[in-house]
Amino acid sequence: EVIDYYETEADGIGAIYDPGIASATRTYEAYLDAVEAHDVTLYRTQAGDEIPMENTSVQVLAPPEGYLAGEDRNENSIVVRVGYGNVSTLLPGDAEVAAERHLTGTYGEDLDATILAAGHHGSNTSTGPGLLGATTSRVVAIQSAYDSPYGHPHHELLARLADRGIPTYWTGVHGTVVFETDGRDVRVFTQREASTDPADLRSAPGVQPGSTDPLESRQTFGAERSPDRVTVRADGGAEGGPAQSTSLAVAEVNEDAAGHDGENLGDEYLTFRNDGEETIDFSGWTVTDEADHSYRFPDGTTLAPGETLTLHTGSGTDGDGHCYWGSGRPVWNNDGDTVFVRTDEGTLVLEVTYDG
Repeated sequence: EVIDYYETEADGIGAIYDPGIASATRTYEAYLDAVEAHDVTLYRTQAGDEIPMENTSVQVLAPPEGYLAGEDRNENSIVVRVGYGNVSTLLPGDAEVAAERHLTGTYGEDLDATILAAGHHGSNTSTGPGLLGATTSRVVAIQSAYDSPYGHPHHELLARLADRGIPTYWTGVHGTVVFETDGRDVRVFTQREASTDPADLRSAPGVQPGSTDPLESRQTFGAERSPDRVTVRADGGAEGGPAQSTSLAVAEVNEDAAGHDGENLGDEYLTFRNDGEETIDFSGWTVTDEADHSYRFPDGTTLAPGETLTLHTGSGTDGDGHCYWGSGRPVWNNDGDTVFVRTDEGTLVLEVTYDG
């Protein structure tokens, strides 16, 4: 329907870029039929390709050669980073956990983007902590209907965005959203005026698809921003620098417990080590994974210099260098995951990715 619309009622389609993964679904067959019927140029594209656009950098960051996650279509969405002057936009398509882990592991801070489109229409399986930490975006845009049958955007994503204080535009309440830039400043236009606080989006009235309300300017901001990555001292104070503790380290990740993971949760664990010279006070600090499972250290939890602290996924009694998550199921993926540690104020202290 999209191809038919643009070819018959709009300005047409110059080209289509496709990851090259075939499907036997009727939707995919209809898509190929429309491409053929309208004689639209179809390109297979992957990481490393560039899409030509005058005075603009359009880089394809994913999928990689060989694909990800058994050629899962969402995990192998085309991910594009668009750069113009000092302004950049990351468009991750329907990328989920495996794709985001690949992106952060491959590109790291090069993913930094002024504007971030939420993955998979705001699904809780996309736009995870790792991607948000790498992009450090000024604004996020979510494209989904107000009454999406899938419940998009999911409350888990909105909570992640709210925790980071990222202004968020959602087509479900703002209507059409347009970002306009001269390469230095970004101007945002929407059809409706509504809060951009992610925590408030669900309380705003919805905009029906096809609304003809005019676009109006809502916000203007510069592409350059103050540093938001910090080094946290052992006492929890913040200093300018990368988001990594100078003393806290992950000494071991035992993601694959002996036997069946779900039946031996006590043997799935992380071990932290204090490589500094001061005791670390973990009171209120949190540990999360890429799926945003979260554990909060009890008040009074400390780690002396040179000592280790093991966090078990299962249940038990805290003490003697051991803490227990109390989860009823495995947390750490056997095929790779990312460990995030944050202070009680939400400052990122440590980010460690393992491959499994």
